[in-house]
Amino acid sequence: MRIGVGLPAAIPGSPGSDVGRWARKAEELGFSSVGVIDRLVYDNLDPIVALAAAAATTERVELITTVLNIAYRRNALVLAKQLASLDAVAAGRLTAGLGVGGWPEDHAAVGPSRISTGALMDEMVTTMRAAWEGSLTGASGPLPATPAGRPRVLFGGFAPAAFTRAARFGDGWVAPSFGYDQLQRGVAAVRDAFSHAARTEEPRVVVERYFSLGDDAAAHAADYLSHYYGGTYAPAVMADTVTTRHHLEREVDRIADAGCHDVVFLPCAKDPAQIELLARALDAIGLAPAGQDAA
Repeated sequence: MRIGVGLPAAIPGSPGSDVGRWARKAEELGFSSVGVIDRLVYDNLDPIVALAAAAATTERVELITTVLNIAYRRNALVLAKQLASLDAVAAGRLTAGLGVGGWPEDHAAVGPSRISTGALMDEMVTTMRAAWEGSLTGASGPLPATPAGRPRVLFGGFAPAAFTRAARFGDGWVAPSFGYDQLQRGVAAVRDAFSHAARTEEPRVVVERYFSLGDDAAAHAADYLSHYYGGTYAPAVMADTVTTRHHLEREVDRIADAGCHDVVFLPCAKDPAQIELLARALDAIGLAPAGQDAA
C-alpha cells in the first residue's frame, strides 16, 4: 500500500508559499503522493493552484485531489483544460479525484444548478472526457496534449451513482476520511460496479485519514477538525484521526486489510515538522513512507 501526505492548503493561516516546500519535503522523505482537499466557502487554497505549486517543486510524487468538487465549477471545458494543463506541468503525475461536493454553502454561493448535481456531474465528466480524448465538437481551441488515459480520474461519494460513475468514467474510488464500516462497504460497492460494467481491472481505492503528531497532538487535531467540519461531523472524523504511533499502525493495518491501495494522511497543523514526525512514525512501525521497505 502506498502512503501519501496532504498539503497544508486547507489549514487557515498557512502561508501559501509553504505548499511547494511541503511537497518537496514529502518527496525527499519518500512519500508516494501529495494530496489536497476542496472547499469553496472556506479559507483554503484552490486545489488546482496548490497542486501546480507542488508540481513545480517536485519530480516524482503523484499529485492527488481527494476530492475536487466539480459540480459548482460548472464549466466543463474550462475545468478540463485546467486539469489537462496541471497534468502537463506535472509530466503526467496528476490523479484527479472528483466529487459532487457535500457542503451546501458552497453550492449556494454559485447559485442553483439547472439540473441535479449528480446529473450535472455526469454531464460535465462526459464533456471533460471528450475534451481530453480530442473528440469534443465545437470546442473553441485545443487543450494541452493529453496522452490516452490521462489525467487519471477517481470518484468520491457513497451514493450508488458514485460507484456507477467510477466504473463508467474512472479508475477507482476515493474513500472519505472516517468510518471503517463505510470504507469496507465502499470497497465492495466499487468492485461490484466494476464487475457489472465488465471492467476487468481492479478499481483503485484511495482513502484519507487526518493526522497530528507531537506535543498536544489530539488537542491540535480537535481544534482544526472542529473548525473545518463543525460540531456535526468533527467527532466522527476525530475518531479515526491518527495522533499516536499506535493508532497509526492500527489504521495502516486496517486500511490495508480493507483492500485500499493508497492512504493519504492529511495534516491538522501547518507546522512542516509534521511531515518529518509522520515519516519517523512510519519508520518506527516498519514502513517507509512510500509504503514499502526502504531499499
